[in-house]
Amino acid sequence: MKILITTDLYLPTLNGVVTSILNLKQELIKRGHEVRILTLQQDQQVEDEWNTYYIKSVSAGKVYPQARIMRSIGNKQLKEIVNWKPDIIHSQCEFSTYFLAKIIARRVNAPIVHTYHTVYEDYTHYFSKSDIVGYNVVKIFSKIILNHTQSVIAPTDKVKRLLCNYKINKPIYTVPTGIDLKKYSTQVPLSTILDKKERLGIPYENLVLIYVGRLAKEKNLKELIEFMSDLDMNKITLLIVGDGPERLALEESAQSSSNNSNIVFAGRVDRDDVNEYYQMADIFVSASTSETQGLTYIEALANGVPLLCRKDDCLNDVLYNYENGFQYSSYIEFRAFLKYFIENEDLKMQYKNCAREVAQKYSKEIFAESVEKIYGLSILCKNHLSYL
Repeated sequence: MKILITTDLYLPTLNGVVTSILNLKQELIKRGHEVRILTLQQDQQVEDEWNTYYIKSVSAGKVYPQARIMRSIGNKQLKEIVNWKPDIIHSQCEFSTYFLAKIIARRVNAPIVHTYHTVYEDYTHYFSKSDIVGYNVVKIFSKIILNHTQSVIAPTDKVKRLLCNYKINKPIYTVPTGIDLKKYSTQVPLSTILDKKERLGIPYENLVLIYVGRLAKEKNLKELIEFMSDLDMNKITLLIVGDGPERLALEESAQSSSNNSNIVFAGRVDRDDVNEYYQMADIFVSASTSETQGLTYIEALANGVPLLCRKDDCLNDVLYNYENGFQYSSYIEFRAFLKYFIENEDLKMQYKNCAREVAQKYSKEIFAESVEKIYGLSILCKNHLSYL
């Protein structure tokens, strides 16, 4: 099968969407398919790959984080893709490259499968001061985009329900993004972890809570910093790994916290080193309710790190209370689970084992196999409708 994946974001940017694309591409190629990428040039362009087409673009980060807009339709690239004649087009973003995906789909009579990666309702503060106006814009925009596809992939049932509420009239399949389980379950030497703790100024005996991801308003990290200020427990460190537009504001909040010496910002780290950070932690924490799936949750579990996260539907089938972590709804519940976890030292290994076991459901191999089946169904349906 010839598969064209279209995306506004690609390497060297590395976020959940790009990680999903890279894992899917790798596994589809292993399964014998020919895969090419159509994307926008980034600020820091990587070396061109023969199977990747880059369209000239400019930053639109003021509208939405990391967003880009094409400044050329890329006639040369489109002509080459049309001559290649993909059997299916898998669009991963709703903006510039989606427009190009529609053009190509019409010219080669191929179906479009679209993955809805982002719950835009939680990002309306970037473009609207009114939540109601923002919601209606997102609903109308999503309907326009998705009703022009053959089928839609939702990373979780949370997203599927959201799209059903938008009255999307296309088949919607729930397919969680898979990760490289081997990569995230590789054990890091204890000496490396101890050295990293020392360099970050984290006392060896402290219980380490870790957050990994973008530092943005919708991630609700300020809540975790406030919780740390309210905690009356000793020997607990909150380690925040990542960077983003809210970093300065969060660092200022941490400085004013009564527990500021136990809040550590590690900044952006190399993806090849991220296991070292996960494995120095005892619990992964998140206060976000804006995730479509949250790959860092799965990465943490694969590393044997239990979760303590604000209750959210995206955690269904991922976080099981008192088995591999806990979903909290208030500070009281957050604190109570921490106290329980600290006082039941003998249960920690049980939590770690359960974390790793749950992560096994989210392999990139299972992910690619599920998507491959949707491609087949979409092509079959497209051909049937064309025949009628």
